[in-house]
Amino acid sequence: MPNTNPDSNPDSNPDSNRVVFTPSGQVGSVADGATVLDAARELGVDLDSVCGGRGLCGRCQIVPSFGSFAKWAIDSEAENLSGWTSTEDGYRGKRPLVDGQRLGCAVHITGDVVIDVPAESQIHRQVIRKDLNLGAVSIDPIYSAHYVELPDGAASDQLTTALTEQWGLTFDGELPDVSGLGSSATIVLRRMEEAAAPVAAAVFDGFVDALHGVAVDIGSTTIAAHLIDLGTGDVLASSGRMNPQIRFGEDLMSRVSYVMMNPGGDKELTDAVRGALSELVAELVAEAHSDPAHILDMVLVGNPVMHHLVLGFDPTPLGQSPFPLAIDGSFHTTASQLDLGLDNASVYVAPCIAGHVGADTAAAILAEGPHRSERIQLLVDVGTNAEIVLGNSEQLLAASSPTGPAFEGAQISAGQRATAGAIERVSIDRQTLEPRFRVIGCDAWSDDPDFEQLNPAGVTGICGSGIIEVLSEMVSAGIIDAKGVIRGELRATSPRVVADERTFSYVLHDDIHIIQADVRAIQLAKAALKAGIDLLLEHAGLETVDEIRLAGAFGAHIDPAHAINLGLIPPCDEVGAVGNSAGVGAVRALLSAEQRREMEATVSAVAKIETAIEPRFQELFVTALGFANAPQSEEDKNESAGGVNTRGGRRRRRRPTSQPKGES
Repeated sequence: MPNTNPDSNPDSNPDSNRVVFTPSGQVGSVADGATVLDAARELGVDLDSVCGGRGLCGRCQIVPSFGSFAKWAIDSEAENLSGWTSTEDGYRGKRPLVDGQRLGCAVHITGDVVIDVPAESQIHRQVIRKDLNLGAVSIDPIYSAHYVELPDGAASDQLTTALTEQWGLTFDGELPDVSGLGSSATIVLRRMEEAAAPVAAAVFDGFVDALHGVAVDIGSTTIAAHLIDLGTGDVLASSGRMNPQIRFGEDLMSRVSYVMMNPGGDKELTDAVRGALSELVAELVAEAHSDPAHILDMVLVGNPVMHHLVLGFDPTPLGQSPFPLAIDGSFHTTASQLDLGLDNASVYVAPCIAGHVGADTAAAILAEGPHRSERIQLLVDVGTNAEIVLGNSEQLLAASSPTGPAFEGAQISAGQRATAGAIERVSIDRQTLEPRFRVIGCDAWSDDPDFEQLNPAGVTGICGSGIIEVLSEMVSAGIIDAKGVIRGELRATSPRVVADERTFSYVLHDDIHIIQADVRAIQLAKAALKAGIDLLLEHAGLETVDEIRLAGAFGAHIDPAHAINLGLIPPCDEVGAVGNSAGVGAVRALLSAEQRREMEATVSAVAKIETAIEPRFQELFVTALGFANAPQSEEDKNESAGGVNTRGGRRRRRRPTSQPKGES
């Protein structure tokens, strides 16, 4: 690159200049006339570049700081940098060159100077994405792009030589196909291990700086995916769809049974989920106007059954004790091997924790960070199985509890998925027992005179959060007693309580009734969840927790007060919904090698509690069946199943019954 300041040529002026880079505070001396980018490389400063100093990518923008800096004994003057260059005048990259900033590859150092590297110009930048609840995460890139200029008819050896000469880099293994390259190319390197040499992931003709990745949470009901810019952490597109495996069974064990009973069933299930992934990726690419060739990486998380099926492993061992995993730890493969139609993409599959606690829980732990805190956190992700994590930086315990699909509206007489027209909020008058409710897609409550006009979708059923609220309200209003029985004697005071063969039901709206079987289904589901939580508390020697985080779609819509009232979760002053924590953890692992190592190390230290083979689980389950906050007669109090700890206050440790940390 031409030097625009004749006095800055190092050959004519061998003196060196002191340079300070902020915010890192790195200080050093560089030859007079060196570019800021060269100085940053020499001093090990975190300054990004893809084009290698050719003024194409705009990633090396810096902000000169002028004035007297006593801390470093430097007077940083404007004349200590070369003037505006033709490279900067001609720059047309996609990242604008804003006022006050300059291209680090174009400006030359002619005196002592202080240079600030803004966050967006740092390779290991910290990003915050509120739209995905990503929080703050520092990018530790696994992939890096390097633009090189080539002689005509470039071959693999010439590319390798160019990378060494122009970037000072080498790599292991062979280059991908290099046919059809012109006079320049972009080589993408993948860093596998901290100390190991990188490998060549892709080669593109000309200049390319769009490196993308896909983070996927493969749930048993839904699959959610995000297309991410690996350099900036920007979410380029998000999409989701129902898991097509549902046609083989709504719950995981039904799908395992299908594989057991049908030869070739495992391949059917694998093909179904891989096909859905391919379609999702195509949707993301179309939405972001991206190029499938630019997708270099994928991170997959999911429960153990989904994990095994997407990889083509036999899931049947997960259907019986001791629930062994096919692989222990994370897994690396390629998108091509999974038939996902992405030629350049590697795939990282996060580690499962135990036979019933999957990679989705590992990702959720990474996102919510109980292992990074002194506070006792209870992390609960409710689906057809509930994954439960308890602990802090001292110890972490995890378990899965078989809650079934009732919390998602299945097995409920008027239950449905959370779509327009489904009842999601409920309130019952304590005196008259009259209900009012709100449905998805309408902000008005049912007692609003204009409700029918404002709600053209009608009232079609009740979803998972709605069934929790109506049962909680029925408990608080005394319609359900402590044993979970709808009180038939209330027929005398309210037309809402009606006979239903040998039991009674509550009329919520027209033909939408809460029947006794609905109450039983929720009782069983909530007892399984609470028994799992209580089991972990016993193993940890705890009685209370500092905070509860409810993950997943269910956690995002449930009212914590109703969840506590029904006994789903223990009383706690800090209860919050955290959305798709598994998806957030997958994105973190996509953006950072350090985050992958943190997740793997954390998973290896988790104490796994298998509820299916714990005798104490069944005892806790029976105890948790009752509704502790429901009215009960004097004779029922002693035999009531309401032995739920409703006390708050400071947590107290019991004598732990678990094995030492990290053992299972």
